[in-house]
Amino acid sequence: MTLSNAWFPTLIVTPVLVPMIGTVLTLIMGRYPRFQRVVTIGAITVAFIAACLLLYLTNRDGTYALHIGGWDSKGGDVGPLGVTLVADQLSALMLVVSTAVLLCVMLYAVGQGIRDGTTEQPVSIFLPTYLLLCTGVCNAFLAGDMFNLFVSFEVLLAASFVLLTLGASADRVRAGVSYVMVSMVSSLVFLAGIAFAYAATGTLNLAEMAVRLEDVPDGTKGALYAVLLVAFGIKAAVFPLSTWLPDSYPTAPAPVTAVFAGLLTKVGVYAIIRAHTLLFPGGAMDRVLLVAGLLTMLVGILGAIAQSDIKRLLSFTLVSHIGYMIFGIALSTEFGLSSAIYYVAHHILVQTTLFLVVGLIERQAGSASLRRLGGLAASPLLAALFLIPALNLGGIPPFSGFIGKVALIEAGVQDGSVLAWLLVAGSVVTSLLTLYVVARVWTKAFWRPRADAPEGDLADAGPAALLEGDDDDVAYDDRADVGRMPIGMVIPTIAMVGAGIILTLWAGPIFEFTDQAAADLTDSSIYLNAVLGGGR
Repeated sequence: MTLSNAWFPTLIVTPVLVPMIGTVLTLIMGRYPRFQRVVTIGAITVAFIAACLLLYLTNRDGTYALHIGGWDSKGGDVGPLGVTLVADQLSALMLVVSTAVLLCVMLYAVGQGIRDGTTEQPVSIFLPTYLLLCTGVCNAFLAGDMFNLFVSFEVLLAASFVLLTLGASADRVRAGVSYVMVSMVSSLVFLAGIAFAYAATGTLNLAEMAVRLEDVPDGTKGALYAVLLVAFGIKAAVFPLSTWLPDSYPTAPAPVTAVFAGLLTKVGVYAIIRAHTLLFPGGAMDRVLLVAGLLTMLVGILGAIAQSDIKRLLSFTLVSHIGYMIFGIALSTEFGLSSAIYYVAHHILVQTTLFLVVGLIERQAGSASLRRLGGLAASPLLAALFLIPALNLGGIPPFSGFIGKVALIEAGVQDGSVLAWLLVAGSVVTSLLTLYVVARVWTKAFWRPRADAPEGDLADAGPAALLEGDDDDVAYDDRADVGRMPIGMVIPTIAMVGAGIILTLWAGPIFEFTDQAAADLTDSSIYLNAVLGGGR
């Protein structure tokens, strides 16, 4: 049976509408945790299925736009009014990867018992807030107008603050306040950019804005793009706007840190891609982005080298590898953009997986500090779950990290400019240093005896201590052996590792898909015809 185009309107709203309804239901039914879990897992599963179908349809039929709550003003000066949702190959791919990650992390959180501390932690608010986060992420990828994108960012901010401060410990509240302050600055800058864009073009619809920006003077367009890049750069943690991230993410519960690391910065990267290809094509800010990409790579990985806590170390590598994505975007070529899209998908999966593994390490050893860890290789499963994504992140062949980096380097070589060659060199250096960083974690946390760790005797009951409602609650007493990993945490982590391997095994077909997505992004008329021409 062939999937009809009539399904497009239903499918395009499902990833946003279903989690939103789930948010309301789980909030109302806060006294029934089992009902909350069923609704949450069910809502994200439905969103994932709808995203997969959108991926298939956009690959088969192209870009699709849906106008909600308004009307099309064809032939006049006014563009599409109301809320516009647009699904193309890029947004569909981001939806599939994001909802898959959200589902796996949700299952991991349920297996952990949602909380990662004492039984006094509030957990009834976790699931509705998590669904709200899912709503914001999906809406950001489908937003067809700038104000709707701004609303998505604000939904993410509200949900992120609650999740970041879950448990209300001093460290988490401090990190949450810092995160909110930085995010508020980003929101204010973005809001100013929206006001400037509306003043210059008279519309907030992205397609209509792209058309009208052609008549705006170059100086005005450059200033507008710079304002938006600052707003999106803070969200994406691009240097020098990235200093907030390593201090915010490591304090959160393991599932929250994992989903933050995997998704939130990529929403900012996605916004940069949209602005760079649709609104401001022509490469006006390419040099700035290339320099920012290089500095993001090097500063991030040098910061990672100096860390002794695995969560902070991974937070710095997260910042560093954003530089690879900016590198591909700034080349302003189809191949560079295709490589960047592939690397975004790779990094979402691998970075999320590594943070989930850190949660397992805390569960077993009571700490994520390299000064307190050792002997974890006694658990072969845990060792394998760490080693595979770590080698992937370090760019060891034949993993997807190697494939993505080689593609980006090849795109830089094809460009041939001095800055591109500097980025090629920076990419190689960053990859080698990333490999050194993960090898350092392996040798200290897994390979050496725990008795040789400087503070090995202090790895007692940490924040990842208890399972909710389990008669066999694990307290991390001072011990030299490893503890138990709940099967509900292990299976989602294995699934994430498997997803990274699939990205490697299917690299050829996936690159064909990203090549087509990049071609459609480069040819903005496809997007414009879909939005302004009646749906496709």
